[in-house]
Amino acid sequence: MSFAELLMIAVGLSMDAFAVSVCKGLSVRRLQAKHALLAGLYFGGFQFLMPVLGWLLGYRFEALITSVDHWIAFGLLALIGANMVRESFSDAESLDDDFRFHAMLPLAIATSIDALAVGVTFAFLEVRILPSAALIGVTTFLLSALGIGIGHLFGARWKNWSERIGGIILILIGLKILLEHLGILNV
Repeated sequence: MSFAELLMIAVGLSMDAFAVSVCKGLSVRRLQAKHALLAGLYFGGFQFLMPVLGWLLGYRFEALITSVDHWIAFGLLALIGANMVRESFSDAESLDDDFRFHAMLPLAIATSIDALAVGVTFAFLEVRILPSAALIGVTTFLLSALGIGIGHLFGARWKNWSERIGGIILILIGLKILLEHLGILNV
């Protein structure tokens, strides 16, 4: 997998965290650097950890499902992407300005579940997990920290669009993996 493809996956995965960060930024009355740092650490940290855990699971069970790994990769990425696009059309998220552990941990876990599934996919594709997970984590850290500031400055206007774009990116990457394995696309 090329660096550009990994970067697109990293950006796609970080869109949920970015959207939540924008919402958190909306709720902050007085923006401080610690808000951006905390959001980045929570979301980026879990976006690093979850692909590693998924990779370990996928690696463990690789022999059982090697013949259908491209279908699994496509299915997981398409499902995650479609769910992100679907969620982008709802306004169900209401967040407050609480950045303490009990408030941030569930958000970090919820926004990184898709990264767990991508980690499983990485095991099937024999992707080097630590550099890939690090790229995902750093990208999410940066975009989450940026999301806090954007949310504080511009409001909720772009939250739904960021989720849609992230979802579409994941669906397209899954489709590319499937088409390559089926021999339809030779890259």
